[in-house]
Amino acid sequence: MRAFVFPGQGAQTVGMGKALADAYPAAQAVFDEVDEALGEKLSALIWDGPIEDLTLTANAQPALMATSIAAMRALEAEGVAITDAEFVAGHSLGEYSALCAAGALSLSDTARLLRTRGEAMQSAVPVGVGAMAALLGLDFETAQAVAKEAAEGEVCQAANDNDPTQVVVSGHKGAVERAVEIAKEKGAKRAVMLPVSAPFHCALMQPAADAMAEALSHVDIEPPEVKVVANVIARCETQPHQIRSLLVDQVTGSVRWRESVEYMAKEGVTEVYEVGAGKALSGMIRRIERSIACTPVGTPEEAVAAAQKIKGEA
Repeated sequence: MRAFVFPGQGAQTVGMGKALADAYPAAQAVFDEVDEALGEKLSALIWDGPIEDLTLTANAQPALMATSIAAMRALEAEGVAITDAEFVAGHSLGEYSALCAAGALSLSDTARLLRTRGEAMQSAVPVGVGAMAALLGLDFETAQAVAKEAAEGEVCQAANDNDPTQVVVSGHKGAVERAVEIAKEKGAKRAVMLPVSAPFHCALMQPAADAMAEALSHVDIEPPEVKVVANVIARCETQPHQIRSLLVDQVTGSVRWRESVEYMAKEGVTEVYEVGAGKALSGMIRRIERSIACTPVGTPEEAVAAAQKIKGEA
């Protein structure tokens, strides 16, 4: 049993997806459609940079989605369908890529939603007020306790449960800085502030959640063609009205990636294909469940190799 997974913010690199667009007309068409949906040449920024502009949340989110869907189109050109997987899942913004790949959201709507999401998340908290930090070597329950102790009346939450060795906390800058020190006292191997522009996936993002509730109310969501594992519940949801609600909850809620992978493994998934930029999710998945084989799909060569593997085992 296999799953396609889609990366989140942090995976962006200048030039991602260019080789796919050059090799596959269907991949080029993805970037063209995203450019048209946004009314600008996002593809030029993706392929030529500068990285500082590409990394801006409002650009990185639709850019990473476009690259993931381009990679999916490359797989399709090699004879692989989305229904060759039993599950899809994505990390944070990657959940939108997963929904788009599964046919629940149109590509144009997904691009516009992620532009709105990025802008809303960036503007929800003034620069310098919030922060995020990675706590390495603590389990989720301990990280939650650290965040609670560090809050001291401010916001500090466990935002990303990435794998058994890494939890990210998010909230007010002072509280997150306290969490770093407390985590070290509680035995964390490392605890480091992250170079992010806003405190994602915590209560400070409520204005962005409100903005996404409004934006999502205007788009059509279809039942996905395959099961989508939602970040905030770490299990499948296929009902459009529930998907809409969970995408709103996701803005302020924890990304339960470790539990999502454990859920897929328990359901019988033994192969995962990371569709899009980078290999960060594959590293996390190996630390969560060693029995799952991970295969990247981010270049034409990787698309060919993945398709041969999938069709050979189908």
